[in-house]
Amino acid sequence: MAGRLKVRQVRSKIGCKQNQRDTLRSLGLKRLNDVVVKEDRPEIRGMIATVSHLVAVEEVD
Repeated sequence: MAGRLKVRQVRSKIGCKQNQRDTLRSLGLKRLNDVVVKEDRPEIRGMIATVSHLVAVEEVD
């Protein structure tokens, strides 16, 4: 698990539950098509699982 993850917001948070909006914000995603690179850790994987329908994830070396 020493890799990194590139997370892109691909769908809008309009109409989502508040905990999903908060999760997007804590990931650092503020608007559509924002991209952040995060360490591949269990906490980040859990946050991505919460908003999996709103983001696209790919591994970066």
